[in-house]
Amino acid sequence: MTDLLEIVSTSGAVYDCSHWGRLRLTGGDRLKFLHNQSSNNCLVLQPGQGADTVFLTSTARTLDLATLLVHQEWVDLLVSPQRREFLLKWFDKYIFFGDDVQVSDRTAESYCYRVFGGVAEKIAAQFGLEKLANPYDHVTVAHEGAPLTLVATSGLAIAGLTLWSDRPLSDLLNPYPPLSDADWEHLRIRQGRPAADAELTEAYNPLEARLGHTISFNKGCYIGQETIARLNTYQGVKQYLWGLELSAAVTPPTPLLLEGEKVGLLTSCTSLNGGAFGLGYVRTKLGGVGLTLHTPERVTAQVVEVPFLKSVA
Repeated sequence: MTDLLEIVSTSGAVYDCSHWGRLRLTGGDRLKFLHNQSSNNCLVLQPGQGADTVFLTSTARTLDLATLLVHQEWVDLLVSPQRREFLLKWFDKYIFFGDDVQVSDRTAESYCYRVFGGVAEKIAAQFGLEKLANPYDHVTVAHEGAPLTLVATSGLAIAGLTLWSDRPLSDLLNPYPPLSDADWEHLRIRQGRPAADAELTEAYNPLEARLGHTISFNKGCYIGQETIARLNTYQGVKQYLWGLELSAAVTPPTPLLLEGEKVGLLTSCTSLNGGAFGLGYVRTKLGGVGLTLHTPERVTAQVVEVPFLKSVA
């Protein structure tokens, strides 16, 4: 059977992620607000640039991994579908009198797609785009009378684009193979992208999730900053997120054992020919790649690197 990851990485495909949350921030304090509410340095970003950032609790527990795109007059956020309503309420809680920030939910009136491999190359050529210089760089063009933003990230460590439009793009994307939600779940686990309610919960912080690319250590105060700084300064991260090559599929969450002792937790799993692949947290002191663990059912779990976390570390 041909491997889905190989197909998507080469000939390409399209994932309709229009059910993901899309929030828009306007007002003169929009970047300052995001800078103070999330882990990355938002103030250095110029129109046409973007970044991943993490929203945290006061104790640096992970609420969501979001992608922000800076435009001339607003900032767009792509957030996990199950975190959209929560973040809308979260933002409202921290917008104080005098703050020039307005937040609108654009999910119902816009569309979003991830395009991969050869499909992304064809779309870029169709719009005459030169290669965008950096990840998350983006341009907005006119397509069928509506703005279309093309972003230099597929959301995974696979070459591709994210498309954000005010109209459905069926005319543009119908010729290409579609991916289901189950396909995306398979790919994001194989690639190592952590997901809300699995690897990204209030049980973990972004350092444990190996999302170092989302964290600025010199930007000053933000929610959760003190805990993040302390963990980084004193090397206090007790567990890290890794890929796991499994001898069989298991149902997460499942304990990871070493000589009968629980040393981690498998948080996601997807089937493969002859086995399965998972993501899970493993105690730092045990090491990383090459470590062999087991589940209570005696399924073998070998710790391996994953492209997404390796590429952003």
